[in-house]
Amino acid sequence: MRKIEFFRHSISKDDIKRVNNILKSLFLTTGEEVEKFEQKFSNYIGKRYTIGLTSCTAALHLSLIALGIGPGDEVITTPLSFCATANAILHAGARPVFVDVEEETGNLNAEFIEPAITEKTKAIIPVHLYGQMCDMKNIKKIAKQYNLKIIEDAAHAIEASRDGIRVGQLSDTACFSFYATKNITSGEGGAVITDSVTLAEALRMLRLHGINKDAAERYTKHYQHWDMLTLGWKYNMANIHAALLIGQLARIESLWRKRNRLWNIYEEGLKKIKDIRLLKTLPNLKHARHLFTVLVPPKKRDFLLWALQERGIGVAVNYRPIHLLGYYQKTFGYKIGDFPITEEIGEMTISLPLYPSLTKDEVKYIVKTLKDELNK
Repeated sequence: MRKIEFFRHSISKDDIKRVNNILKSLFLTTGEEVEKFEQKFSNYIGKRYTIGLTSCTAALHLSLIALGIGPGDEVITTPLSFCATANAILHAGARPVFVDVEEETGNLNAEFIEPAITEKTKAIIPVHLYGQMCDMKNIKKIAKQYNLKIIEDAAHAIEASRDGIRVGQLSDTACFSFYATKNITSGEGGAVITDSVTLAEALRMLRLHGINKDAAERYTKHYQHWDMLTLGWKYNMANIHAALLIGQLARIESLWRKRNRLWNIYEEGLKKIKDIRLLKTLPNLKHARHLFTVLVPPKKRDFLLWALQERGIGVAVNYRPIHLLGYYQKTFGYKIGDFPITEEIGEMTISLPLYPSLTKDEVKYIVKTLKDELNK
């Protein structure tokens, strides 16, 4: 039986060599290699400051804290995301307020934001689902009108742009993930970007307990005394993770082109299959091509998940609606029917393998398997 993993990373021999060099050195935690990655990432995205962290969740959490959002505040976001998006709001002491998504894309529907705004609303967290950017121009217009902060959850969307706008261009911060299945990966890892020197300084302090000097500053030259100026967290990226990312970042566009070619093969093969619906890629944008999802009839979804697995194909569900997860139902009283478009996508979605080393033959096998199983 064929075996097609849901995801395979694109770590090269040179990436491993770079990590090996760090392991042979004396300094493994946050230091020069992290600084190199932060500068290269800033150059790629086009923002002044990058702060390397342990996860995108940490980036979201610290962004909220640095922007002064906490207990008593509300943050508008989408229920169609990984639970980390909403959890970060709770970790900051604020309350997530969900609005439904666009049927064509699964992205936060900007038209639903304004009716959800109250005097407690302090920020919006749009999630660029699967790699396609939200309508940031309209979101920015609303945020400006109501004096709201914008924190982009760009975990899926490093390479993305829309209407000539890059990720992070219209927001206070944008947050990224380098988790094991992301387009570039360090196993675990994340980053936050901003153009604000004040925010950057706050974020750097918050990522390391709230102290004003990291280990590299304290120990690599003359010893420097440090002070703790605020209550922070332990979210700093290590040199090991940065070393793993730097080479992948240099190849990020070539890796994207490979995924894009595979995406087009998927779409061509699937578009005429009965019972399969594809989410729309809008015009005038660059889709990051992070997750390829298909929508199938709800009654057939779990059967197809299992059937694909039995045929050696890795699959996932991205995502079960956050508001219907047990904790959110118990804590906030959400119920089925609250966000119908999110719920419809959540009941229908299957994520298929998509990564640069996937072959055309493997994609064709996946398409044929889907077709065969749907025709049973």
